[in-house]
Amino acid sequence: MTLSHIDTENSPTMVNVGGKKVTHRIARAQAIIDLPKEILDTIEGNELQSLKGPVFQTAIIAGTMAAKKTAEWIPFCHPIGLDHCKIDISINEKQKIIVRCSCEVEHKTGVEMEALTGATVAALTIYDMCKGLSHDIIIERIELLEKGGGKSDYQKP
Repeated sequence: MTLSHIDTENSPTMVNVGGKKVTHRIARAQAIIDLPKEILDTIEGNELQSLKGPVFQTAIIAGTMAAKKTAEWIPFCHPIGLDHCKIDISINEKQKIIVRCSCEVEHKTGVEMEALTGATVAALTIYDMCKGLSHDIIIERIELLEKGGGKSDYQKP
């Protein structure tokens, strides 16, 4: 197995996508956040209000902005103009916050890093906006759920 961002001289490099075909690319990622009970108890409807403002709505905006700027933070990501980015925030049956980010583009390269970045920054924004209530916030897991449209597709089992 070889790493795509290591060249034949064992140096880091950006993947050359010049010869690839443009295809419809999709990716979905999620972050799971464990909020302490005292924060969960303040959620009303589908929103959590803090002194800094509406937490989930702010996280959606921050995650979307981050997904669009992924190439500025991840050295070998290709800069792409996303066709679509959507972030959803919900609470599951275990009282954990689920942040899901889906991205789409017509391009020569995939959008899994954009989806992962969007979910991550949205989760970090939730942490930032709630830390005044408690530092016992845990971002448990950030993971790719699905990618498609490229050389190989992936779906989390």
